[in-house]
This record gives sequence, C-alpha cells and structure tokens, in this order.
Amino acid sequence: MTFSSRITRSPTPFDAALGADAASAFGDFDASVRELVAGAAGCSPYLSGLLTRDGDWLRNAFDDPDAALEAELAEIGGLALPELQSGLRQAKRRIALLTGLADLGGVWSLEQVTRALARLADGAVDVALKRLVGAEIARGKVPGQVEADAETAAGMCSIAMGKGGAFELNYSSDIDLICLFDETRFDPDDFHDARAAFVRVTRKMAALLSDLTGDGYVFRTDLRLRPDPSVTPVCLSMEAAERYYESVGRTWERAAYIKARASAGDIEAGEGFLRTLTPFVWRKHLDFVAIQDAHDMRLRIREHKGLGGPISLPGHNMKLGRGGIREIEFFTQTRQLIAGGRDPELRCRGTVDGLAALANAGWVPQDDANVLTDHYRYHREVEHRLQMLNDAQTHDLPNTDEGFARLAAFVGIEDKALRVELNDRLEAVHALTEGFFAPSEAAPVSDFGESITQRWLTYPALRSDRAVEIFDRLKPRLLDALQEAAKPDEALLAFDGFLSGLPAGVQVFSLFEANPQLTQMMVDIAATAPALAQYLGRNAAVFDAVIGGDFFSDWPQVDGLLDALNAVLSQANDYETQLDAARRWQKEWHFRIGVHHLRGLVDAETAGRQYADLAQTVLSALFPVVVDHFATKHGQPPGRGAVVVGMGSLGAGRLHAASDLDLIVIYDGQDVDSSDGKQPLATRPYYARLTQALVTAMTVPMAEGRLYEVDMRLRPSGGQGPVATSFSGFESYQMNEAWTWEHLALSRARVVAGGVDLAADVEAVRARVLAAKASGETVAGDVGDMRRRIADAKAPDGAWDAKIGAGRLQDVELAGQMVALQAGKTARSTTDQVASGGLDAADSTALLDAAGLCWSVQAAAQLLLGSGLNAEKLGEGGKRFVLRETGADSLDALATQLNDVSGKAAAVIAKLVGDNNGKG
Repeated sequence: MTFSSRITRSPTPFDAALGADAASAFGDFDASVRELVAGAAGCSPYLSGLLTRDGDWLRNAFDDPDAALEAELAEIGGLALPELQSGLRQAKRRIALLTGLADLGGVWSLEQVTRALARLADGAVDVALKRLVGAEIARGKVPGQVEADAETAAGMCSIAMGKGGAFELNYSSDIDLICLFDETRFDPDDFHDARAAFVRVTRKMAALLSDLTGDGYVFRTDLRLRPDPSVTPVCLSMEAAERYYESVGRTWERAAYIKARASAGDIEAGEGFLRTLTPFVWRKHLDFVAIQDAHDMRLRIREHKGLGGPISLPGHNMKLGRGGIREIEFFTQTRQLIAGGRDPELRCRGTVDGLAALANAGWVPQDDANVLTDHYRYHREVEHRLQMLNDAQTHDLPNTDEGFARLAAFVGIEDKALRVELNDRLEAVHALTEGFFAPSEAAPVSDFGESITQRWLTYPALRSDRAVEIFDRLKPRLLDALQEAAKPDEALLAFDGFLSGLPAGVQVFSLFEANPQLTQMMVDIAATAPALAQYLGRNAAVFDAVIGGDFFSDWPQVDGLLDALNAVLSQANDYETQLDAARRWQKEWHFRIGVHHLRGLVDAETAGRQYADLAQTVLSALFPVVVDHFATKHGQPPGRGAVVVGMGSLGAGRLHAASDLDLIVIYDGQDVDSSDGKQPLATRPYYARLTQALVTAMTVPMAEGRLYEVDMRLRPSGGQGPVATSFSGFESYQMNEAWTWEHLALSRARVVAGGVDLAADVEAVRARVLAAKASGETVAGDVGDMRRRIADAKAPDGAWDAKIGAGRLQDVELAGQMVALQAGKTARSTTDQVASGGLDAADSTALLDAAGLCWSVQAAAQLLLGSGLNAEKLGEGGKRFVLRETGADSLDALATQLNDVSGKAAAVIAKLVGDNNGKG
C-alpha cells in the first residue's frame, strides 16, 4: 500500500509559511500527503531540515514505505568501513524522516515506529562491530581469528538494553548497549590481547555512531549499563559478566534484563549469554521483594531529577515524572519479575506485550491493563513529538505557552484540550501505579500477645533491618486478624510456631504485604492446624502456589500431574537440581491438598486419594530420572529394568498428610549377567544399588527438604531380604515361602513406577498368587494371631486413637485384606475388599462405618497436629474442623460414636477370625 492511502491523521502547521514551503515540493502528491508534510515542517524545524535535504529520496519512499525501510536497512549491511561514517548518517536521516512522517500520519503504529528505529540501531551497531573487528583481525590484533571470523565479530556481541532491546526505541533516543565477547573462542594465554582488541572496537564503534559531523550523528551510545561501569572496561568477557550478576547483581539490573536482546555481532553467543542469566533474572519463587526495590528506585530517580511533588504540566517529564512512562514500565516489569520465574509466558520484552501477558495470567485486571496500554501509547507519541521538534533527547513538556501551542499543533488538537488530556492521563497513571508501589504507613500496634510478640525479633526471619521494616507495616493487620480468630491465643501460638521456623523473612513478609488474602489464609491455618502452620514455616515457598493461578482449580488427576512434573524436571539442568525441583513442586501440591481439606473443598476420602496421586506422580516421574543418572556411571538397567510397587496405604490409593511410603522394587534381569556402563555391576547388586539411589533421591534432605520417608520392610523376607527383588523369584517366593501377612500385604500392592510390560507381569503374578492362596485354611487363624500380637505390642493411645485398637482403622483394614485374600480377589481399597468377600449387609456396614469414621478422624488429626488426635492440643478451630469432617455435634458425641462403631466392627472381625471372645 502507498503511504498516502494509509494516512489517518495530520498535525496542524504551527508556522504556516514554513509548512506551505515544504509542501510545495510535493505538489504532485495527494492533498493528504501535502497536508502531512506541511504540518510536520510547520511544527518541527528538524523535520523541515530533513525534508529539504532528503525530500527527493522520500518521494520514492512514499510509493511503498515498508519496502523503502527494508531497502535502506539492507544497504546499511553492505557498507564498507570507509563508508560507515557518511553511509550510516544518511540512513539515519532517511529513516528518521520516513518514520517521523509515518508516525505523525498514523501510517505506522507506535510499535512499527519504534521497531523501525530499533532495527536501524541494530543494523548500525552490527555493521560497525563487524567492520571494526575485521580491521583488528587484519592488523593481527585478535589472536587466532581470520578474515572470515569478522562476520561473527570474532565472538563479540552487543546486548541491546532498555527500549532498544524491546524494539521500543525513542525517536531521538540514546542506545544503551552492553558489549561482551565470548572468551571461549580464545586460548587463556590470548585472553588479554583479545580483550584489548574488543575494547578498542567498542570505543571506536561508540565514537563512530555518536560523533556529530556535518552529516549529523547516528545514535548517542551509552555503555554505562554494563557491570560496575566505574571500574570495568567497556567490553567484558561473558564469563566475567555472568560472575558479576551471580554474585552482586541487583534488582534494577534484573529488571533491565527483561528487555535485553542480543542485537549485533555474534548473536548466537549473545543469546547463549542471556540464557545463562535466566536464573538471575527470573527467580524460581514469586519475588515480591522486587516491589520494594522498584519503589525505592522510583523515589531515588525522583529525588535525583527533582521530579517529586504534584503534577504540574509546564516542564513535566513525560518519562520520569509522576504518571509518566517509567511508572507504567516499572509497574509492568515489577510484576513480570514477581511471577516470571514460574510463568515463562510473562517474559515479554515489550511493555504492551507484558501488560497483555500479565492480564491474561490474572496478575493485572484486564481493564487496568487496557487503560495503562492506552496511556502508554499516548505518552510515547507525545514524547516522540517533543523529540521530533529539534531531534533532542528530551522528555519535558514545554515551559512556555508558545511551546505548548506548538506541541498542540504537532499533536493535532487544541492547546486547551491537550493540557486537559495530558493532566487526566498523568493523574490516571499515577493513581493506578502508586498504590501498588508505595507501601502504606504502619498502623498502631495493639498489645495483644505482647509476651510472645516481644521474642519475635530474636527469630531468624527478623534478623535483617529490611525484614523488620516490612514486618512492622504488616504486624498491625496480622495481629488484628489473629485477634478475630475464635481462640486468639491459640492462633497466636500457632503463628509463633510458623514464624520461629521461618529461615528468612523479607520475601514472605513482602508477599503477605502485597496479598492481604494470603495473610488471612495464614491466620486461618494458624487458628486451625498448628502442624500445617509449622510446615509452612519450613516450606514458606509453597505460598507461591496460592497466588500462582491454579490453586483452586479442579484436581488434574495423575496424568495431568505427571505432565506438569515432567515439564518442571525437563527445565532442570542437572540431577541435583531435578531433585530439588521435584521437592519444590511436591510441596506446593501437598500444601494445596491440605488447604483444600482444611477449607472443606474436599473431604478426607478425596484428600486421601489426592495425596496418593501425588506420591505416585513423584515416584513415576522421578524413577526414570534416578535410572538415567545411575546409568551414566553403571550403564543401562540389565534386562527389562525394574518397577516400583506401592504397598500399604499407597498401594490402596489413600494417604494422609503425614504418610510415609511403603515400597518394594521388583526387577527382571532376564539372565543378563551385568550392566555395560563405565563401571559395570552384576545384575543383582546393580538393582540393589539402584533401589538405594531411589530411596536416597526420595529421602535425602536438600535445600528444598525431603520428599517422603520410605519404608521397605514389606519386601520379601522383610528387613533381612535384598532391597530389590528379582521377578524370576518373586512368584516362587509368594507361592512357596511367603507368610500369610505377606499375602495380606500383596492384596494392596500396586505398581506405581516403571515399565508398562513388567508392571503388567507383576500384576498378573499378584492375581495368580491371591487366587492360589484363597483356599488357605490358616488365613483366619493367622489374622487372629496377628491381631493379638498387634494388641500386645501397642496399646491404643487413648480414646481418640483412630488407628490402633479393636475395630479401629488398622484392624478394619486388616480384616478387609483377609476378606479379599480369602475370596481370591485383587481389590485394593478397604471398601472394595470388604465388598469382595460376600459378607452380609450388616457386617459390611459395620466394617465400613468404622473405617470411614476412623479415617476421617485420622486424616484430620494428621493434618492438624501431625500426630494422632489429642483433644487438649486441638484448639477451637481444630475442634470445629474435626466436627465438620465427622458430622458429630460435639467431641463427647464423637468419642461415643467412635466407641460405638469400632465396637460393632470389632465384633464382626472377631467372628471372621474365629475369636470366641467376640470382641477381638
């Protein structure tokens, strides 16, 4: 499309005579083109000069402005070193003229305008670097490099920062560059010579672009964003820069790298460097500390530039002043820093793209994102017109009435209307962004719990001045919420338990301050579940999940969980990082289940299944990771590999908040003698050590804690047998050597990780064994003996023990296993096992009523206290939770109900095992 067909607006000539003179040169063009040229020249002395100098070129460019831009950019790339000074300045003039008119006429969008300017900067820097490096190579000053290496600038690159990196370059912008070189291309002995050459190239490049000649200048070049610019050379090795950011990089530098882009020279090396900075820029946890850092930075800029105080239009800085462009950029970038480590979709360079991504992810209300996007585009267009006037790097509104009249004409509206719109937009931006950044002053603190709160300053979480500062603002709201709990003193003690276990406070306190609803959730947990509060003190990072977007969505089932965890593990760089990543991921989901249970979103039975799904997922995803890591040293698993079998509660598909995992490992070596790795192992010790590696991966304490406690005593021959069992001997052992208790345990076994084919074969063996043992004459008697031994070994822990005791959970589960074994059925859950045995309805009901009530009590107790139920430790919130879960009217009524249902179940079990005493 031609230029004229796309014109949608035009400025009004401030100097009508000057405008008419410029338009006369385009008398053969459409009236819309003449009007635009007149408005541009009549308002901007700079554009008037460009029209005089490059008007002939512009006439042809009007036929197809996009093609004209591409042709000019392509011509830049072909310039030889002697041609750079004049050739780049000519390209700058032409593209500045075309872009300015396309902007003023609405021919190009703001994004097209800024992208054209940024591409001009990229092309200019790229050709300058390559030609200057080529000259150094020709002089023999770049060790080991030949002429062809000039096309990659011998490993040197520029990182475009700020608006240039985001393709948002101002009309008369400086370009912010960080110049680096890939030190791996050089021998260590040549490092200093190479660096010296690249430093010379950088200085020459900056002078080539920045120097003002008779042809103008290309871009003012700023190299001060590099690491520690007061003491470092203008070009650094990538390794030195990476080391700096890892050790002393600050929040403002992280924010700067949101927009960073490898823009010239060795792009591949530059992109590789940026990838190494991903952990520095994008933190793995939600980073609310960035809010305070950004606020402090804003205040420092205002103080340094003298931009504080209320908005006053004369001289107001559209970039750094209140309600200006920087406010919107900080607002966007800070939110990106907060959540971008967890959500790669937020890692957008552009401000408009960033706002859209934040709105899409729920971090910014869509209406706010739309409003800020509109203001941002308007602010940028006004900024461009200020700069187009005289090609000055300015952001200040005029100080005079004449200046405002000229700007209004350039914008194409009346002076008064411009002032009203500017003021309204600046005020709107300030109102939207200030509340996010500026923390409110701390309210007065009550003396509630003073004897406890006085010791908080001795806790690790409050050892830094910054943590104390944030907590002081948070404390009044927190104490008010704790006082509103049904039992304030109990809630305060539980919160004290959380705070005492918190290793550091700045991040968590910042998160609480930015999310009042999260503070209330913490208070609710403290008032109800002390064990969960203590868990949070040790694992505060799980709070990230609550505001990460999907915390209250539907349960994804094992397949969905497995996809999610595999995606997390695939992003980890090494084995240890994978183990930590799995721990972090598991803790978030474990916390979610507990909160959902606590808030009544799921019942005890559903929570039990979800805990089991989570454990199965972790084993299923982590076992291949362990195998691959083990194989790097000892070779691939001999034969068909191994499967992990969940026993006990995991096999039955129901765990509680504090469950450990009963596991066995079965392998099929297929008569292969040994593995084939660098350090081969015979098959049996291979799988024994692989099993130990899996247990270590699950249980070893790391930076993110441990995953689960693991118990392997249910393997064949118990604690005395090998830790891994061969498939070839598994069926024989179960058929000929196993005791009744092992067959009972097998009734709940379920493969949870490993190869599908071997898993199917293990399940087939389980079915054959259970069918074969169904006719065992001693099963009932053996179970009776087991019950008596259990009773002798451990008495119930009071009337509230829902697990141990006649007719309680363990007893009923044992009875269910017996019924299923005698029936030769493969059912695993207690409900299905009881139903598989042909019991009459009354007996089935008695067993299942006891199992259901005992499980509800047990699951609640483990969530609230991390132990069996203790009414004295329960607290008012915990009591209400237990009563809600069980449907009892009071704890006394619940105790009576427990005794009643367990007594009935015990009588049924005694009858089943042939206990003539009748009660078991």
